[in-house]
Amino acid sequence: NLIKYLLFKEVKMKSIDIGITNANMQSVASELAKVLSDEVVLCNKSRNAHWNMVGLDFYAKHKFYGSQICQLNNIIDEVAERIRCLGHYAPSTMKAYLSLTHLSEEFSQENNSQGSVKELLSDHESICIILRSIIKPFANDYHDAGTSDLIVKILTMHENMAWQLRSHIDRKTDA
Repeated sequence: NLIKYLLFKEVKMKSIDIGITNANMQSVASELAKVLSDEVVLCNKSRNAHWNMVGLDFYAKHKFYGSQICQLNNIIDEVAERIRCLGHYAPSTMKAYLSLTHLSEEFSQENNSQGSVKELLSDHESICIILRSIIKPFANDYHDAGTSDLIVKILTMHENMAWQLRSHIDRKTDA
């Protein structure tokens, strides 16, 4: 199928000799394609909240979501470039992202202050769980400490963004 072909087609390079076998680079690139897809979907969902949020705190949330979008854009770029470093093409279409992500691109809650915060918080926490689960396999099973370190960095960024979102939840109305 076309998506698999684009995701896993090796870049026509002379040779990549960075101490990771081709099979391991393929496996890591495959997992990173899923991470990239989650990041893109979460970024677009954050952009939806940024553009369409309603409520008395619109301006503050608009600016807040804008800063999170910038962070997510940086993560997206780093993950895509790591896939390329490993000799594979990064997925780059919404069709591919939606087939690889575990997130929903749509809000299940109202896009107001509390609804969008809770929804995005849930997505960040879900990504944290997935990222935490792939750190050791990247380092130990695939002998790719570079990607493992990148995932630790990204995990830390998501934990921070989740904390910031959590800080916006009104505990008095949160049931």
